[in-house]
Amino acid sequence: MDWKKQLQRFAIGAEGHFDKLKSQFRERMGGYDQIMILPYFGFGNQNTIYLKGRVLEDKNIKTAESSDSIWENLVASYKRMNSSELPNVRIKASFQGIEKEIVTDEEGYFILELTTETEFVSEHGWAEVGLELIDVSGKNQEKVEAQGAVLIPTSEAAFGIISDIDDTILQTKATEITKLIQLTFLRNARTRLPFKGVSAFYHALQKGKNESQHNPIFYVSSSPWNLYDFLKDFCQINDIPQGVFFLRDLGISQEKFLQSSHSDHKSAQIQRIMTMYPAMRFILIGDSGQQDPEIYLEAIRSYPSRILAIYIRDVSENERDARVEAIIGEAQNLGVMMVFVKDTLEAGRHAATHDFMAETALAQIEKDHNYQEFFELDFPLLEKFKGG
Repeated sequence: MDWKKQLQRFAIGAEGHFDKLKSQFRERMGGYDQIMILPYFGFGNQNTIYLKGRVLEDKNIKTAESSDSIWENLVASYKRMNSSELPNVRIKASFQGIEKEIVTDEEGYFILELTTETEFVSEHGWAEVGLELIDVSGKNQEKVEAQGAVLIPTSEAAFGIISDIDDTILQTKATEITKLIQLTFLRNARTRLPFKGVSAFYHALQKGKNESQHNPIFYVSSSPWNLYDFLKDFCQINDIPQGVFFLRDLGISQEKFLQSSHSDHKSAQIQRIMTMYPAMRFILIGDSGQQDPEIYLEAIRSYPSRILAIYIRDVSENERDARVEAIIGEAQNLGVMMVFVKDTLEAGRHAATHDFMAETALAQIEKDHNYQEFFELDFPLLEKFKGG
């Protein structure tokens, strides 16, 4: 047995033992005060749906405000990352006349998969899923219920959009670790910044050429599921279209330990989306800061006829730019437009020229682009920490 497998067995055993101790401690203390079902946005087609979520102790993370102090943001970030999950609890799921019982795993995650011969229906691409815990409640709760939502593209959809998040729609500085940490933990959904024009551009792609297509959007990121509520709120606050998030579980298991890299995770999620919608073509959007160009080039090789275009936002230095330009050349040789853009407006102009969106939408992208004041983020946040 090699050292990785030995370390894997030890880590899995240690985590399982720790989780068991936490559960026993909670039982001795009389159970959880409040329990929540947190369903993530699901996705599906006319015959199959997939919805993931988690059952957790409700940490009462308050709604983000622009006036929140650094300390308040740090506490909220700690609560997100230090989640207390409920393993092995039963959930009754209800969807369009079908009921199914599912059980959470050792990290509190659950997965609902349904397949039917009759067609599922959706309103403007979305359908609701009812969820209720069985035989489990908090100290002051009679029932624990939640409503999930599943994206089922309508027949009007002309294509799908697969987008990165960090440094594509959300200013993250992912290649600069100190700035990344400060932004992640010391700011919130209201004080983090989107890139200029992103809202109008994504709405234009979602509406398509005739402005009534309801094209589905999928956000793929290596961020952990613990940040789901933050990302959902960020998109809502900044009027970025609702879409399905594909994030990463940072826990330890036989399947995931020491093998789910950034590129492996994103490639696997793109494959899942392509498999769910085998007749759909896609526009891919990312940035040059990490590995999006390389990942998207592999997607072209795997699905050469299903990629309409790829937009790569330039957030890298000259040395990296040269590598990206070489990848763009390879993509073009394979017959796919991979476009290196300096900003959202440039991507919008290209998309309008190729009928991916209405040309009239350019005016709104330009308006949004010019309206958002450009300013450099103030990163010496730690100096302000004491003043909170």
